[in-house]
Amino acid sequence: MKHDHISFIDYNMDQLILPLDLEVTIPTHHLARLVNEAVEQLDESLLLEQYKGGGRSSYHPKMMLKILVYAYADRIYSGRKIEKALQENIYLMWLSGNQKPDFRTINRFRSERIKPIIYDVFFSILELLHEKRLVKLEDYYLDGTKVEANANKYTWVWLKATKRYEKGLDEKFRKIVFDIERHLEGELQEDTLGVQEKLNEDPITSSDIQKTMDKVNEHLKKEPKDKTLKKAKKQLEKDLLPRKQKYEHQRKTANGRNSYSKTDPDATFMRMKEDHMKNGQLKAGYNIQIGTENQFITGFSLHQRAGDPKCLIPHLELLNQYRNLPDTIIADSGYGSEENYAYLEQLEKEAYVPYNTFENEKKKSWKQKVERAENMDYDEELDEFICANKKRLVFHYESKRTTENGFESIKRRYRCVECKDCPFQSQCAKGKESKTIMISMENRRQRREMKERLNSKEGKEKYSQRKIDVETVFGQTKFNQGFNRFHLRGLSKTTVEWGLVCAAHNLKKWENSIKRKTKIGS
Repeated sequence: MKHDHISFIDYNMDQLILPLDLEVTIPTHHLARLVNEAVEQLDESLLLEQYKGGGRSSYHPKMMLKILVYAYADRIYSGRKIEKALQENIYLMWLSGNQKPDFRTINRFRSERIKPIIYDVFFSILELLHEKRLVKLEDYYLDGTKVEANANKYTWVWLKATKRYEKGLDEKFRKIVFDIERHLEGELQEDTLGVQEKLNEDPITSSDIQKTMDKVNEHLKKEPKDKTLKKAKKQLEKDLLPRKQKYEHQRKTANGRNSYSKTDPDATFMRMKEDHMKNGQLKAGYNIQIGTENQFITGFSLHQRAGDPKCLIPHLELLNQYRNLPDTIIADSGYGSEENYAYLEQLEKEAYVPYNTFENEKKKSWKQKVERAENMDYDEELDEFICANKKRLVFHYESKRTTENGFESIKRRYRCVECKDCPFQSQCAKGKESKTIMISMENRRQRREMKERLNSKEGKEKYSQRKIDVETVFGQTKFNQGFNRFHLRGLSKTTVEWGLVCAAHNLKKWENSIKRKTKIGS
């Protein structure tokens, strides 16, 4: 067979191919160029402060930051894979100046060097986007999601179990103290009985067990063959004291949480929506809070508590350290608590945050629920609620509740004394003799004002935009970018990781906006 009529482009691996400069091969508005511009505009002193000087020369922090941000934008999260890409990816080769730090250097820089300044880096890039008029920093769409920690799924500590075990240990210790004193027939009455009386009132600590051990050891010096005391010493030394110290360590590590992972103690067990088994499996993770505008991430924070309501205040307080708080804050009903409403009012910010029953109140079935206080009339002059049967619920007493943040909520209890033979008793009073309701009058006012704001034209527009704005970002970062599990451990290191994810997301959005404008102009 003849092949004379076939032609090929000249292929010669031995010839010199120009250009040798990698920059020439990179398109004008490529993401690599935007990463380069964003990092170059950073205050260099911010990065240099993380180095002590002296010793062996280090890779330049700007170069290291560029390759990390670009790698995260390119879905490369492992230090080893970034090291490999630095030898194969021309964009990373250009950003690094063809330098090739190994994975240990990359991981050390990521874990240590930028840990104290990750928020400064993120908000500096955000300010650049603001200057480019990509974000106005006026509306703030807030929402949370959970991301799985880099932790073993089966090495957990539950504080509920710890408290139960500790209670049994304390009872065992009290019995040992009592048996010691009975054995000595009052010889150590001044010591052990005093301890026992104290222990009956106060929580037992490892120091209490240690003190009892010391007293037993003192007596054993006098009577070294005392079998009863030797047995007590063995129980205290080998069993009770180590376990008590372990439980104290667990409570300290939990720091108010109900659980944590042994392999990442900063992570808390939470229910993950993305669980592949679809059974709401608990996994160690972090609660991520972000704010967005025009699908750019304009703020972020990581939390160890599973619920969103108590994350709003610490999130906004952290945000306020790095930028002016936005004029308008929009969030879903998960944040609609009395404490959060009071905080937003104090900031004098316009908020569009529905309460938990806001959507249900629009339904016809809800309006037929005569037992709900929201469906009862209120007589302001007499301070009484009027039920569906025109009976009155009169004020009974009020109680105060203080949250862990120090916020005080006052709830008033109203009671109806005419429920007997009422046709709504089974539905309204749930079979009880009288119907009672607990109402925070302040929260009632807040809900009424929030309802009016959300039902306004502007409120409907802004709240409907929330799902489009913030939910899209979560879909982009967790599914399109494949970042649904952290690669580092510990709250500070995972904060760095998520900061890199957010910075990479914003720069990709910037690249896409340039591409759209270029396409429209062509």
